[in-house]
Amino acid sequence: MEAFALATRMGADGVELDVQRCASGEVVVLHDESLGRTTGHAALLAETSWSVVRALDAGARKAPRFAGARVPLLAEVLADTEGLLNIELKSERANDRGLTAEVLRLVADASAQERVLLSSFNPWCLWRARTLAPRVPRALLFEEDAAWPLRHAVAAPALGVVGLHPQASLATPAKVAHWLRRGYSIGAWTVDDVDRAAFLWSSGVSAIITNRPDRMRARWP
Repeated sequence: MEAFALATRMGADGVELDVQRCASGEVVVLHDESLGRTTGHAALLAETSWSVVRALDAGARKAPRFAGARVPLLAEVLADTEGLLNIELKSERANDRGLTAEVLRLVADASAQERVLLSSFNPWCLWRARTLAPRVPRALLFEEDAAWPLRHAVAAPALGVVGLHPQASLATPAKVAHWLRRGYSIGAWTVDDVDRAAFLWSSGVSAIITNRPDRMRARWP
């Protein structure tokens, strides 16, 4: 939550976050499958109950001033933030253990459908989201190491996505122009260099996903 608040103070238009289900079913905001890097607790999130996760210190390993920060629930983020939330559905399996359905329930409970974008590398999650809540916008994530059909967004029409989120190295001017002609918005990730961001922006990219919104705002107030 501290990072999301800082992003807002730095002028970010919204925040991107990853969600997974822990062992007891709650939707937790965490990037890694393991809790180790963030909290020092050597266990997989999917095998750890929320009663354990909520007691872990997620800030001390970053810097002493962040000691006491906690891993949040998606419900807490929905309640305590404003502006765009790009929620990445983090699942590598066709069976997402109910993740997509539970995320959509939480979004609906928070009346946040108008400010949420669901994104995922997993086409099954996006297909499920389209089926369950077709009006909640979706974006397909892909990276340069992915198989050819994935990194060329072949499934995008069937998934009904409004956006494509390629790794920045894939967002060449020719590809961006092609994707724009097909009617997609383009969000390139992860771009922390301002000159690289400027090149992508001039190529037609719609959004920059960055760790440094302060640098971007200094260039584009």
